[in-house]
Amino acid sequence: MNATTIESSTPSGYERQPRKSKPSISLFLSIWIILIAAGVLGTIWYTGKMKEQLATQISKQTAQQIAILQTNYETQIKQLETNFTSEIGKVQGKVDALNELLEFSKDNASSKTDNSNKLYSQISEVKKQLDELKKSLDVLK
Repeated sequence: MNATTIESSTPSGYERQPRKSKPSISLFLSIWIILIAAGVLGTIWYTGKMKEQLATQISKQTAQQIAILQTNYETQIKQLETNFTSEIGKVQGKVDALNELLEFSKDNASSKTDNSNKLYSQISEVKKQLDELKKSLDVLK
C-alpha cells in the first residue's frame, strides 16, 4: 500500500485560525435576568421614595389644615363667649329690674290683687333662662 500524504490546500502563509465561539445563550439570559431584576428593584425603590414624599406632604398639609381649623374654632368660641356674656348682662339687668318691680308691687299690693304672683312667676322664668344661658356658656368654655 502506498502511503500518500495529503497536503493541505491552504496556502502556506495562512494558518487556520480557531473559530471564535459565540456568546452562549446562558450568558445572554443571565444578563437579561440581571437587567430585569435591576429594573424591578429600581422600581420598588422609586415607589418607596414617592410614598415617603407623599406621606410627608400629606402630613404637612393636614397639620396646616388642623391649625387653621383650630384658630377658626377658637375665634368662634371667643365670639360666642362675648355674645353670651353680653346677653347674660342684658338678662341680668332685666332680672334686677323685675326684682325691683316685684318688691314695689309687694309693697303696694292689696290682698285682692294677684299681680305680684304673676310678676314673681315671670321673674322665675327669667331666672331659669339666665341659668340656661350660664350653663351653655360653661359648656362652650
